[in-house]
Amino acid sequence: MQKTSELIKKRKDKFDRLKQSGLKLFPNDFKVSHSINDIKTLVEKAPKTLKSDSPLFAVAGRMVAINRFGKTTFIRFRDRTGQLQAYIRKDQIGADSYDLFKQLDVGDFVGLVGEMFQTKTGEWTLLVKELRLLCKSIRPLPEKFHGLKDPEKRYRQRYLDLIMNADVRELFVTRSRTIQEIRNFFIEHDFLEVETPMMQPIPGGAEAEPFCTHHNALGMDLYLRIAPELYLKRLVVGGFERVFEINRSFRNEGISTQHNPEFTMLEFYQAYATFTDLMDLTEQLISKVAMAVTGSTRLSYQDDTIDLASPWRRITLHEALTDIGGIEAALLKDKDTLLDFASQSGVQITKTGRLGKIITKLFDVLVEPKLIQPTFITGYPVEVSPLSRRNDHKPEITDRFELFIAGREIANGFSELNDPVDQHIRFSEQVESRADGDEHTHPMDHDYIEALEYGLPPTAGEGIGIDRLVMLLTDSDSIREVILFPHMKPRD
Repeated sequence: MQKTSELIKKRKDKFDRLKQSGLKLFPNDFKVSHSINDIKTLVEKAPKTLKSDSPLFAVAGRMVAINRFGKTTFIRFRDRTGQLQAYIRKDQIGADSYDLFKQLDVGDFVGLVGEMFQTKTGEWTLLVKELRLLCKSIRPLPEKFHGLKDPEKRYRQRYLDLIMNADVRELFVTRSRTIQEIRNFFIEHDFLEVETPMMQPIPGGAEAEPFCTHHNALGMDLYLRIAPELYLKRLVVGGFERVFEINRSFRNEGISTQHNPEFTMLEFYQAYATFTDLMDLTEQLISKVAMAVTGSTRLSYQDDTIDLASPWRRITLHEALTDIGGIEAALLKDKDTLLDFASQSGVQITKTGRLGKIITKLFDVLVEPKLIQPTFITGYPVEVSPLSRRNDHKPEITDRFELFIAGREIANGFSELNDPVDQHIRFSEQVESRADGDEHTHPMDHDYIEALEYGLPPTAGEGIGIDRLVMLLTDSDSIREVILFPHMKPRD
């Protein structure tokens, strides 16, 4: 810490001297003609031309290494596209510019104009003819040898993480490409991208604790959305038969390797489709995105090899509990017996009022971690699926699925409940559960019921956790690794 303080003091002294000399420390008039990647591409395409008659290139970036040898210096600098070596000589840039350069440090931004040549080792290098300081940094970067390893510091100061760790930069490029590929997929399938409110008068679309805020002009409380579902289905009522939203949602719950209070979801709805149609579509989507961003549908994730090529396994919730969880089928019909089994198995059940809640909690503990290969689980009970359509043959379950990969939930989808009477009954049951202390259940949304009364065509909808999908595609063990600025407690 003392060493860092001394370096900062030295840099501040340089900063003050340069400022007093009249030099502009933060100019904004340097014009870039090429990116580093542009130059490397030209070098690869026409190396002979560059050797005989190299044009001048104007490039800019942050210096990440400086090796001084008297009147000559090699530096490495980086822009958004890559890294390049530059050769700086006093007789090329002039005495004044070279004296200025001697005051610069690793971390400073420079603008360079020069021509390309090959060193004796064959490395293409920029011979600098003109040098400009574009931004003087005061704080030194972490030592390259040690890098930036501490997760606490990496997450709090993500900008340093991005500067020092190439693999982190590449991870977030992959995240951006993943979202772009998702967007392209849905546009190609004739879906319309839309935006729905982030602040809602009634939180709905998922069982979760919302964040609450207050709108002064309207004099009313509003909630940061826990899901965009009910608004997207209103759009289907309005005639937009295929819609999707890549959205930010918020849930006032715990933080873990799989949960962040603010997260990114894809939600989409398709009229005249069923939940089985969406399972097919999801297989196509995820395998196509994986191929586009990783080059393969076979991934290595946390020492497991995961095959995303179709077809994926599809089993019912009860089959999963018996075949994978080791629960006798007869136990799944009796709440008290199932609670005894849970107690003996060391599974803590906090919501004991509904059989469906007990069953899904046992699934979370006994089955979910074992679902490594892509698996669709179907046949969820009505009581834990308040927005899902009842199955025609087994009305106690719904036409719903959840997708699991690498031991965690990736997606949740179902054929939508479009019967306003049934929906009103289920909302009423949720209100009763809420009165009994289950605060995560849905409140009554009369406006949504009214929308259903105008007619929602047969529709299926789905939500996919983009953060978790990116975790899978980048072999990341924590959601914090794939969110640029994860939420953290304030520093002491």
